[in-house]
Amino acid sequence: MELRGITKRFPGVVANHDIDITIHRGTVHALVGENGAGKSTLMKILYGMQKPDEGTISIDGDQVSFHSPADAIARNIGMVHQHFMLADNLTVLENVVLGGEKLHGIGGKARAEIIKISDRYGLGVRPDVLVEDLGVADRQRVEILKVLYRGARTLILDEPTAVLVPQEVDALFDNLRELKAEGLTVIFISHKLGEVLSVADDITVIRRGTTVASVVPGETTPKQLAELMVGSELPSPQTRESTVTDVEMLKVDGLRLSTADAEGVERTVLDEVSLTIRKGEVLGIAGVEGNGQAELVEAIMGMRDPDGGTITLDGVDISHRPTRARREDGIGYIPEDRHRHGLLLEAPLWENRILGHVTEKPNAKGRLLDLKAARADTARIVAEYDVRTPGIEVTAASLSGGNQQKLIVGREMSHHPKLLIAAHPTRGVDVGAQAQIWDQIRAARREGLAVLLISADLDELIGLSDGLRVMYRGRLVADADPATITPEELGSAMTGAASGHLTHSDSDTAADSEPRPSQEGESE
Repeated sequence: MELRGITKRFPGVVANHDIDITIHRGTVHALVGENGAGKSTLMKILYGMQKPDEGTISIDGDQVSFHSPADAIARNIGMVHQHFMLADNLTVLENVVLGGEKLHGIGGKARAEIIKISDRYGLGVRPDVLVEDLGVADRQRVEILKVLYRGARTLILDEPTAVLVPQEVDALFDNLRELKAEGLTVIFISHKLGEVLSVADDITVIRRGTTVASVVPGETTPKQLAELMVGSELPSPQTRESTVTDVEMLKVDGLRLSTADAEGVERTVLDEVSLTIRKGEVLGIAGVEGNGQAELVEAIMGMRDPDGGTITLDGVDISHRPTRARREDGIGYIPEDRHRHGLLLEAPLWENRILGHVTEKPNAKGRLLDLKAARADTARIVAEYDVRTPGIEVTAASLSGGNQQKLIVGREMSHHPKLLIAAHPTRGVDVGAQAQIWDQIRAARREGLAVLLISADLDELIGLSDGLRVMYRGRLVADADPATITPEELGSAMTGAASGHLTHSDSDTAADSEPRPSQEGESE
């Protein structure tokens, strides 16, 4: 596959400029670059979702022109998006055949084909399971199977490891090697440079909308890749000093929550969860997605009504206060899903800047919105957090995922919260933005900010946290010391395996544990 001179312009911005890439059959080709570099636009062009203003695409020597994804699918190209496109209330089989009913029907023949593909590539997909009952790694395999079912020989994977623990990443890479062994081609978009170097055969670096380098993994390092991408070294999340005080900022005691599945059967998602976070402390919660972390965050934010237990913020019981009141009480919120809970995608950036903070300065003057001040502060956030945008009047949907994330982080940190609920704060952002977000959290922590950190990036979780708790099947089942735990050990604990660096304890006793020092210079 050859892309030559690809250029794509939008009002006020050139997303791609004269991009050249050659992708060889039967290889894993990685595409790396900072947020807003043009990676997603380029892949949307290759998948027929956008038309280039200039340039050509050739497949096996034939020049092609795609007007829709259907044209790309007809040329055996499939795309797995960063945000999964699955219907939770349907089975795996129903999700896979949806839109492809003419291929193998919707019954036994389709089921047999799904099992055949799953077995051939080691995906382990079960066709009759409801998608809502699957973990994130299994959902990703369903997305891969969907494109294989439609005959894809070239797969575009957009940030496929963003939500996976190390063991799941290893399993995914085993799947990719199976695909490659069968002669399939994988285009792999990622910000995790160590992973890129371990799985890719070729790497193309894009910066500011154009290709700047093509490198071979064996001849480069993560540091060199980072410098090609953003002109700086690979950042580290390590926190060097302890700022933990003895002042309790958040206390969760005996939190219980049940929810009904599609068939009306009740299941427990939070089981006697207790924890304490003090001023100046970052408490990390480790767990495979789907083990209750999202429900814990939503209960603390007032988005779910727990069945029992109490939530106290800065000495005040907020268990029954609405979400808006909790925000006004001083809780900042970086949501796990920026599209569902963080942004109004069709609203301009300045409107998104005031979400959740409409009564606070500089957005309000008395009881009235101060639109001039809100716009000015949006421009400040855009500049301070390097949000790549042609202006503050464009919609949030026009930004790349990483730039959307930077806008949310800037918005929440601008109001100097007492407590920050940070769910995957650097998901989908490049190494430069990642370092900036870490610096912001560390600086606020020094000023007394309490942080509840949930992340699938285990290096981030270990590096930023003063203490770590492991969440499994709705319970906080163990404590870990960030000074001694490794990502591999933490990943094992998240799947229910034991580790020598974990202290297993009940939730109600763990809440009373003493604050831990940070990992450098403070630990025994």
